[in-house]
Amino acid sequence: MSKRILGAMALGALLLTGCANSGTGMAPPKTVDSVDLERYQGTWYEIARLPMFFQRKCVESEAHYRLQDDGSVGVTNRCREADGQWNQVEGRAVPQVEGKTDKLWVTFDNWFSRLLPGVTKGEYWVLDLDDDYQTALVGHPNHKYLWLLSRTPTISNEVRDELLSVARAQGYDTSELIWRDGAKPAQ
Repeated sequence: MSKRILGAMALGALLLTGCANSGTGMAPPKTVDSVDLERYQGTWYEIARLPMFFQRKCVESEAHYRLQDDGSVGVTNRCREADGQWNQVEGRAVPQVEGKTDKLWVTFDNWFSRLLPGVTKGEYWVLDLDDDYQTALVGHPNHKYLWLLSRTPTISNEVRDELLSVARAQGYDTSELIWRDGAKPAQ
């Protein structure tokens, strides 16, 4: 899959998530108080997801975050498909509210985002983050998208269950999560 197609898919997903936020009838999820973006940077492996459109063929995903001099975060999302091919898209994240780092706007670098800057941004809310910055729960406020992230490709059952409990308490349906290893744990 070409970078152009992957970028177009990412754009479509961001547009859809912007529109999908209204009408859920649920209160927005609660986020962590703050995120130390310097500690958050680095590689995060996706353990499970309620996927966006562009992730539908991914069997393995990871995100790489880099703190930039201007305070923004450089984003590289990588996805491996079943045929072994890796696809990658570059982006940038900035706080939704100046000085607060729990809710970010993410934009990906593609032709459409350059055509209509500001329209193609997605919401990235940090819902849970352990003290050591080893696991995170990230979601979209519409409750339709969710990611369980870890610094390692696997996590213990105990940590998994804790993250699932937080997600459910926040109003996310975890029964439809897609797991990195393909194994769906008992709900």
